[in-house]
Amino acid sequence: MTQSPAPTSSREASHLDRGAWTRTLLNKVPEVTILFWVVKILSTTVGETAADYLNENVGLGLSATTAIMALLLAAVLVVQFTVRRYIPSIYWLAVVLISVVGTLFSDNLVDNFGVSLWTTTAIFGAGLIISFVAWFRSERTLSIHSIVTRRREAFYWLAILFTFALGTSAGDLIAEKLAVGYFPSALIFGGVIAAITAIYYGFKTNAVLAFWAAYVITRPFGASMGDFLTAPTKDGGLGLGTNGTSALFIAIIVACVVWFTVKARREDRELVTAPV
Repeated sequence: MTQSPAPTSSREASHLDRGAWTRTLLNKVPEVTILFWVVKILSTTVGETAADYLNENVGLGLSATTAIMALLLAAVLVVQFTVRRYIPSIYWLAVVLISVVGTLFSDNLVDNFGVSLWTTTAIFGAGLIISFVAWFRSERTLSIHSIVTRRREAFYWLAILFTFALGTSAGDLIAEKLAVGYFPSALIFGGVIAAITAIYYGFKTNAVLAFWAAYVITRPFGASMGDFLTAPTKDGGLGLGTNGTSALFIAIIVACVVWFTVKARREDRELVTAPV
């Protein structure tokens, strides 16, 4: 679903104090549209399949792979924090990488440290709640339409990381630990997303609450779909493998990001040429 309009758009900045972490920026996140959700779900699926590919096929091991991807994510986030506005290529690269890292964090706790999926789901769920509480207490809003300071952006990306890690653990818990299966799990999570959407549009519920609820659930939905597409048929999947699936979804994401970039540049030109 899309969030209701707010004073801050992707082309405007609201008046805030100008400290180091509160300097006013243009909104740093994209407009929430259907295509936003398509790319977000594809990113979650790529995060699941890419993490599995890097861990299993590259031969670096889970810990080394996690460290490398975390450093790469940190580098991209530095660039994301440096720019003063939403740039599609940087933003969506950060989303894909944070999806991979969130998956690897969850897998590390389960596979390397023997932490149960019940526990990791609870830990990441608590972490997400704490990040939301801290964000709201500091900024008095959780709206993504108001990501116009670096402090708000820091809260935003922290929450995003927890949503991906939580989604991975919750998805694996239901699909594997509870033996529901990958495709049935995807149907369950897809049904929850549909219910959130119906409640939002049917009862005009809070847009911020609906957005974050859907954002959290799209992660296990995408992860379950990724596992269903790539897992061997003997394990309940389609056996398509991680290589082809990841390549296809990355190609679609790149095409969408190109469209976002072209659209943003067109809007910029329209703003420049618009009469004052």
